[in-house]
Amino acid sequence: MKKLVYVVSILSAGVLFSCGGTKTTTTTTATTAAATTTVVPAANGVPEYTIVEKPQVDLSKFPKSSDGFITIFDGKTFNGWRGYDKDAVPKQWTIDGGAIKFNGSGAGEAQERDGGDIIFAHKFKNFELELEWKISKGGNSGIFFLAQEIKGQPIYISSPEYQVLDNANHPDAKQGIEGNRQAGSLYDMIPAVPQNAKPFDEWNKTSITVYKGSVFHKQNGQTVVEYHLWTPQWTELLQKSKFSQKGWPLAFELLNNLGGSKREGYIGFQDHGDNVWYRNIKIKILD
Repeated sequence: MKKLVYVVSILSAGVLFSCGGTKTTTTTTATTAAATTTVVPAANGVPEYTIVEKPQVDLSKFPKSSDGFITIFDGKTFNGWRGYDKDAVPKQWTIDGGAIKFNGSGAGEAQERDGGDIIFAHKFKNFELELEWKISKGGNSGIFFLAQEIKGQPIYISSPEYQVLDNANHPDAKQGIEGNRQAGSLYDMIPAVPQNAKPFDEWNKTSITVYKGSVFHKQNGQTVVEYHLWTPQWTELLQKSKFSQKGWPLAFELLNNLGGSKREGYIGFQDHGDNVWYRNIKIKILD
């Protein structure tokens, strides 16, 4: 069926932000001063969902080093950051000693009164992301990339997850298959090998490189995971993961078409209800 897009209302200054769809079915688009939304109707067992597009930050306003890395967290402010599908950073996220910190209660994922995942408000396609993280005892979090904003859904519904975990004390480390839920792993799909994460409350160095579909996870200086998006092998990985199980049709649809039509998306951090810190966050755009 030919894709039809209806502009319901335009309250902004006449600029529409494009939305990548993954279906060839009719969609309805509404625009406000803050966002453009595209409703993708239910089809082939996938429920209706809404893609949200908001204005992106201007990267030219962020410092860039001689080696091409752009510092996207200055250690002092949340400039450029906001909550996933929100207009501001949730209050449970604070700045602590030059790091972004989620202040958890240990009650579990998304149990905080003013929590939720956060993103840097610019979409990236080919890039090298570098940062450091540390986790509290028994803590769990995650780093996301190529994420879309899907209204009413968590960030992991449309994004791969670089697992952040206290391997020694969180039970998820023993779940999954062959350690594919331990730190540095592609969550529930590929285990990090070697498993070289440091204990809780110690800083780990992470690098995630995405280039024309090839993805590399580094942890503490070693490449621990490699995979290739938008390939039969990627679909097979998804089919063997929990995202192919009953109750996950939307996740499978979005992850199998990762990044939407433009194959780009947001970088984000997860609220899993536990204390976690991220610092020295910088990114290099790869042509």
